[in-house]
Amino acid sequence: MSQFVMPSLGADMESAVLMEWRVKEGDRVSKGQVIAEVETSKGVIEIEVFEEGIVDKILVAEETECAVGTPLAIIRTETESSPKDETAQILTTEPQTAESPELANPPIPEASERIKASPAARRKAKEMGLELSALAVSGGEIHLAQLQSPPETAPKPIDGMRQAIARAMSRSNAEIPHYYLSTSINMTPALHWLEEENIKRSIKERLLAAALLIRAVTKALQEIPELNGFWKDDAPQISDAINPGIAIALRKGGLITPALMNTQEMNLDQTMRALDDLITRTRSGKLRNTEMTLQTITITNLGDLGVESVYGVIYPPQVAIVGLGRIMDAPWAEGDSLCIRKVMQVTLAGDHRATDGRTGALFLDTLNRILQNPQELL
Repeated sequence: MSQFVMPSLGADMESAVLMEWRVKEGDRVSKGQVIAEVETSKGVIEIEVFEEGIVDKILVAEETECAVGTPLAIIRTETESSPKDETAQILTTEPQTAESPELANPPIPEASERIKASPAARRKAKEMGLELSALAVSGGEIHLAQLQSPPETAPKPIDGMRQAIARAMSRSNAEIPHYYLSTSINMTPALHWLEEENIKRSIKERLLAAALLIRAVTKALQEIPELNGFWKDDAPQISDAINPGIAIALRKGGLITPALMNTQEMNLDQTMRALDDLITRTRSGKLRNTEMTLQTITITNLGDLGVESVYGVIYPPQVAIVGLGRIMDAPWAEGDSLCIRKVMQVTLAGDHRATDGRTGALFLDTLNRILQNPQELL
């Protein structure tokens, strides 16, 4: 018998709203199965279970805000019985919800059309005695500003995602001693190879430069693994899995960096398909909790916006972030000749507690070498 609890989906997360159960009591669940959806300041996230068993008891109703670590359900293995006295004892324990700690076991409502609202808006509506259904707009989301009537001179409220980013970045600057390195990489060989490779392919199978760069970063991390991992318990922890967090802009505004899982096991085509799937699910609000919590390094690419250099801020507990700038024509010396080449500025921010500048320099040199031989990325 074990408790399925509200997971932490980031260093800045304190609570989330349980939006929807995908299972009911008595259902059999398997490891990796999505059994619930929760709403955080970063959007709606699908939550997976990490063991096999049977849903013995659901403890929290839909549309309830819960603190991280709050028991949401009881999972028992198929070999276990369902002792009523033990379950009853658990049910009398007050769940630690951020909204209503005195409500220990709220009734589970019947399934209804989901109303999208930020956690802050839900709290305010409850304080004011308002029904969210009366405020909902078809296809829209309710925000705290809709429940307030500030004077025209009042500052614009900061949305939940912006607040979450602010907390994480404040912690990063306070805790992590950053060092920064940059290098210019001749991308002409890689882009020329990519163009020739895509001529052989159908439109659906064509590769993007973004997938090529992710694949190159992955191969460089396999040679320089010290940058792939975490700083935990006052020590660096290198991760065997390479799960780069990919910075993705949302249509409604904001930026989110879900993980592209296990890229060390992918070839270039698989990386392209996984990237396309991740972008689609990110923008439609269909991410899983593992994709929001298991990033081992971050890759941010602002080159499509014309930015030449990106000096990123490390997201704790990660120990590095790679910044990719715009690929543009620039003078390039080859031997005694000066020519024009497609050049990209690549930056690295590293956590000086985990690595030093030499390690970062080796990584950038390795990445450059790999991109000069793009055929090896297949």
